[in-house]
Amino acid sequence: MGEVVNLRQAKKQAARKAARSVADASAAKHGRTKAERELEKARAKKAVRELDGHKRDTK
Repeated sequence: MGEVVNLRQAKKQAARKAARSVADASAAKHGRTKAERELEKARAKKAVRELDGHKRDTK
């Protein structure tokens, strides 16, 4: 005999899998998340601030 399967759980699991595949395709299509873009922007600003902090006055 085969395993007993709860159809309600199987349907939910299949729906989750389908939703995840759609989300992965969308993420690949549209690139980075908002959080990733903001993190990159913040890191760039910090690098500029640190570089400016290390400059010497020439006068």
